[in-house]
Amino acid sequence: MLELRPTCEHCNRSLAPDALNARICSYECTFCATCVDELLGNVCPNCGGGFVPRPVRPVQNWKNHNCLATDPASTTVKHRPVDPSAHAAFSASIRHIPPEQR
Repeated sequence: MLELRPTCEHCNRSLAPDALNARICSYECTFCATCVDELLGNVCPNCGGGFVPRPVRPVQNWKNHNCLATDPASTTVKHRPVDPSAHAAFSASIRHIPPEQR
């Protein structure tokens, strides 16, 4: 189950469970859309994968108690600012490769 981490790992911007600007990689590294687009170039600094919009967990119990009340979002902050120069060097050779082919 997704953790729904509460902030962007780089800028520490709040990302509520219903945030439409939250982006995750396949390892759930979580960043805001601004950081993904403007700093990371859609290359995860932790694994090299791409990002997708993070799903929104239902607030209301529509069926089988699959909702935020039963499975709340994480409150654990993972603030790990990215060094822009180091990320540029890391991502230079893979950023041109579509995420699904990396």
